Amino acid sequence: MNIVKNQIDALNYQVTFEIAADDYAEAFKKRLSEYRRRADIKGFRKGMAPLSLIQRLYGDQALYETVNNTLSDQLNNFIRDEKIRVVGEPLPSDDQPQLDWKPGNDFTFKFDIAQTPELVFEVGKEDKIPYYEINVTADAKKAMKAQMLQQYGSLQEGEKVGENDYIIADIANEGHRAEGVYVSVSNIAEAARSLFIGKKAGDKVTVNVNEAFENETDRASMLKVDKNRLAELDPMFTFTIVNVKTFVAAEENQETYDKMFGEGTVTTPEQFEEKVVERIKAGHTQDANYRFGNDVRKYYMDKAAVELPEAFLKRWLVHANDGKYTAEQVEKEFPAFAEDFKWQLIRGYMMQKFGLKVEEQDLREAAESYVAYQYAMYGMGNVPEDMIKSSARNVLEDENQRRRLEEQVEDNKTIARIREEVTVQTKKISEEKFRELK
Repeated sequence: MNIVKNQIDALNYQVTFEIAADDYAEAFKKRLSEYRRRADIKGFRKGMAPLSLIQRLYGDQALYETVNNTLSDQLNNFIRDEKIRVVGEPLPSDDQPQLDWKPGNDFTFKFDIAQTPELVFEVGKEDKIPYYEINVTADAKKAMKAQMLQQYGSLQEGEKVGENDYIIADIANEGHRAEGVYVSVSNIAEAARSLFIGKKAGDKVTVNVNEAFENETDRASMLKVDKNRLAELDPMFTFTIVNVKTFVAAEENQETYDKMFGEGTVTTPEQFEEKVVERIKAGHTQDANYRFGNDVRKYYMDKAAVELPEAFLKRWLVHANDGKYTAEQVEKEFPAFAEDFKWQLIRGYMMQKFGLKVEEQDLREAAESYVAYQYAMYGMGNVPEDMIKSSARNVLEDENQRRRLEEQVEDNKTIARIREEVTVQTKKISEEKFRELK
């Protein structure tokens, strides 16, 4: 076996493996013998067919398997012995010689191999990263208070149809009628919505429902017909408004306080304002932490100045996705991929540097937090703990979800540790200015 290494640059190699007939001859014989032992050929007892027949029937496959196993072993040994930090997997070189698959022939294989750069940088107090504390303004408190009261509001009788109202209507044309239909004004297409605004109970509006309600499922539900029948209906319908329902914010009183925070927790307007400020600060802290994470990422991306074997990576992405993406598509998406890949390398370096690990408990907590957030998005804020734990276990059984959570935990642990090591420059800022940050 002859191996020729051509190091093109710090990150790229071309390696030639010259496999002579003697390198695989013994293994080829053993492989044929294995085929003979397993062969069940009519006219011969199992395992007793002539070797010449076995070679005629299975020789090509046995040769291919033997040579490729030999190549695979030598390739893995080379990568291990040379301590190459492999990117993706080795790819056949563009100038790979044509192979003549016949026993006794010599074979030459050429591979392109790329590696990640070796990262060496320090994390310390000389690294200065901003952390933004967002001011709580009177306008923000007013807006949050209104939002919280709106959240606990209720539908009440209204006089005129407004942008955010609901109507109960009877809908009819000569061929179809649907009574007591509940319609959200915000779901009406913008071009037709103005026809309803300002109308009162008893008023009539004629519209093309195909244009006013573009979603077929919603339209079929409104007209109380099977979706397959929509095409049969004349789309011009008259809406006779029966009721107008408007969403009215809850009044600020003890009953509302109890609904929001539990009975007796808040009893005065001053205490309510304190809760409002807590809610705002919690949102600001979440935004500031997210921004800090992004700033950490950018700072160390610049500091590490990671170089990638880009040409190789683009080829590998096309190869690894097996026809799902063209070279043109990979080229278009590559900048975003490269940024994520660089951060993965930096994050991995820091995890190793600081001895950080992702434990199973970390993943369980992350999964439970994710599940609780998903339930909250659907308005389910008090889901039983055993239900959350069960759903979290299901999440972790999904390989893609598990890997996503692993990366999230790695990010959180890395950024939290960096925050302890660097100089954090706290800067007070208005919400408006914070939103303008690039």
